Amino acid sequence: MNTNHVVATIIVAGFCGAPAFAQSADDQPFSHAVSTDLFASTDADNTEVYRAGVNLDFKYLGEEQLLGVRYEQAWYKPLGQRARTRERGFLRYADKGKDWAWTSQIGTDGHTVLGAASIHNNARFRQEYFVERDIVETPRGVDEGIYYTFVGAALDLPIDKNNGFTLVGGVQEFTGKNVRLHARGTYTHSIKSDWGLSFQLRSRYYHSTHPREFDYYSPRYYLQILPVVQMRRYSGGWRYLLAAGIGGQRDAVTDWTQSRFATAEITSPANRRGWFIKAAAQYSNTPLRTGIYDYGQLMLGVGKRF
Repeated sequence: MNTNHVVATIIVAGFCGAPAFAQSADDQPFSHAVSTDLFASTDADNTEVYRAGVNLDFKYLGEEQLLGVRYEQAWYKPLGQRARTRERGFLRYADKGKDWAWTSQIGTDGHTVLGAASIHNNARFRQEYFVERDIVETPRGVDEGIYYTFVGAALDLPIDKNNGFTLVGGVQEFTGKNVRLHARGTYTHSIKSDWGLSFQLRSRYYHSTHPREFDYYSPRYYLQILPVVQMRRYSGGWRYLLAAGIGGQRDAVTDWTQSRFATAEITSPANRRGWFIKAAAQYSNTPLRTGIYDYGQLMLGVGKRF
């Protein structure tokens, strides 16, 4: 299992702790919510991960303002082996003030503290600070309790209404001795704002202090340059996202190879009865000595405000 896919999601798209199902709908006369979701992933090593969760939000005014709890059952099947089961519980909290908004999902799997938290402002030069801690989804990671903690920050640097940069830096510490230093930059150009169509040039680099310490993918360094075309649309409260890119990547033991990425998302608003849904799918790959390592994931969720 490749831990890079988890981190990549966080620092490209912004912090995304608990699954976010619905857009804010303050005009709806609801203040509570219950939702359930299923996450599944698979990769070229026949590693499968499944997570089923239930969220009970005592206060729910949208994903930016909520207070509740989450129970999650996780099944890990690394390298096609037997399933390892873990139960996880979290406290969910999100709120916003005049200048800053924050969100968190903090809990435990019965062995250590897990979860994620972030805070960001809405200034022109937007700042975001985030932290995440989770298990490494490999045979040794699950059996021996190998975890990572990732701490980072992001800064938006707009040039004009159609162009801008996002810079991200972070430190990822693993159980053991390995520490990764992350740097990421994204240039975004709006092609047609009415369509939500944009071009992004994404680049990322990390360096590991103790490469290949355990059984997760961890070369001395990794570099990726990925041009991406993205379309983000809103219609009647629905949100649609499509993105795809082909670029190049290499690490300390492999030469340049093709890098591929694709994602699709659809999110509904709460209807008159309070129901809302979300679905998302993503594909990416990583170079290995034996060839390209493919990774795919799928998330489905449904909820009801009341």
